[in-house]
Amino acid sequence: MAESFFVPGGAGRFTPTALTRGPWDAGLQHAGPPAALLGRAVERHGDRTDLQVARITFEILRPLPIAELELATRPLRGGRSVELVEASLLADGRELMRATALRIRTADLPLPAGLVPGPRLPGPGAGRTEPFFPTGQAVGYHTAMEVRFVAGSFLEPGPATAWMRMRHPLLPGEAPSPLSRVLVAADSGNGVAAALDYRRWLFINTDLTVYLTRPPAGEWVALEATTTAAAGIGLADTALHDEQGPIGRAVQALFVDRR
Repeated sequence: MAESFFVPGGAGRFTPTALTRGPWDAGLQHAGPPAALLGRAVERHGDRTDLQVARITFEILRPLPIAELELATRPLRGGRSVELVEASLLADGRELMRATALRIRTADLPLPAGLVPGPRLPGPGAGRTEPFFPTGQAVGYHTAMEVRFVAGSFLEPGPATAWMRMRHPLLPGEAPSPLSRVLVAADSGNGVAAALDYRRWLFINTDLTVYLTRPPAGEWVALEATTTAAAGIGLADTALHDEQGPIGRAVQALFVDRR
């Protein structure tokens, strides 16, 4: 079995393993792992250590195959306090997924106490394991991630809250960064809080935007998610937490259709 989500090649190339496989098609990736890979590229852009990703938006332009990908990064705007960075994944010269990240300088400021809320969810130890909806595959994203629900379940339509963590590293021999841990999970908001019966409906996200209010900590990320849908369009809105408390928000636009 694969030991990481991706295997690096030469010259900015990465090959996804079976651990990236999504629930809709055996030959396609779940968007969480490539989002984390793009986030890793954004974090490594340039040589500044005082910048934090405050917002990152992913455009899923085409389905991502489980095949070798090329990663490219470029600056869009520089500055002393704020910069904008773009990273893309390509296959055969075609752009498949793009990330645009806003990075803001961090500083130790005498801000009023109480601005950062503490924990308000039961921790992952209080969660329960719930079955994933059938994919027909023995290995994939659904086995690569550990999931513990504290409210709702995959098979119960409606709002839900689940803790998630990676069972495997993003790349061999490399500990995932806190941002990577958030991004690999954040794309699952629409699956955690499915508003529709997966046996009759598709509800596939076409994008993902993640806002972070502070640096995440620890291995576990909680998704407190709700989904709404009308006229073939949906929205998944997810509050993100680590074990220390809320860390930000994820939003996904959904394509909704009959199976």
